[in-house]
Amino acid sequence: MLSAKSLFQEILDNDESFRLFCSIAASGESQGGWENARIAALVPPSERALAPKITRHGADEDKHGRIFNALMRKRGLEPVPVPPETDYTLLLEKHGIGLAHEKLKADQPLTVEDIITYLAHSRVTEQRAADQMVMLRKFFADHPQVGNAVKMISNDEDNHLAYTHEELLRFAAAGHGRYIRDALRECALAEIRVYRDVSLAVMAHMGSILGWPKAKSAVLAAGIHAMYAYERLGGWHRMVSLKVPDRRDALGGPATSAPELA
Repeated sequence: MLSAKSLFQEILDNDESFRLFCSIAASGESQGGWENARIAALVPPSERALAPKITRHGADEDKHGRIFNALMRKRGLEPVPVPPETDYTLLLEKHGIGLAHEKLKADQPLTVEDIITYLAHSRVTEQRAADQMVMLRKFFADHPQVGNAVKMISNDEDNHLAYTHEELLRFAAAGHGRYIRDALRECALAEIRVYRDVSLAVMAHMGSILGWPKAKSAVLAAGIHAMYAYERLGGWHRMVSLKVPDRRDALGGPATSAPELA
């Protein structure tokens, strides 16, 4: 029976598919670490109190990249180049979502609107990440090889999501509500398209590696298109709602390490 658990188990059991999966994940996390570090360095003077939290966010992303690389090393595997069509963070930037790298590479302070744009981007993408980790945690939390990594990353993603809710609500209370709503909507609608395209590309590469029959690939592609249709019709709203999180000041402390995975 074709299920999310059986699909990920198949990817996990094959060295080449596992290596591609971890390489894609590590690249995206490392890119997120760089972006957050640059944003923290360019925070406007009025928001300097936010810089340590953005730094913590970036440190967590860097840690996740190291975790995926460590999982490969434990199996004697080296990273592979990430196919451009599977690069989620790069494709989001190409669609104008988040802060452009040209802006982050400059030395000019960001504006408050830039920080809100960053937080809106994070609110949407961290929802995706948190949802994915909930699924992986459900199936693989006790897995001897990846269980610890899944639980650690899942906890971090929940913290990141809580942080974006809390900070966006703070900005909304300061009078930026309309800008936040517009930024969230734009980001969510772009993200669901990018996620669909990346998912199709990743599944195509996995199918080639694992030798999936055409019928299986077709069923998976249909499922991805169906998910996009659901999200386009209204599922995207879960990515833009804001509520006071149960975890308050989730990024208020130092980043945690992962010595057992190094």
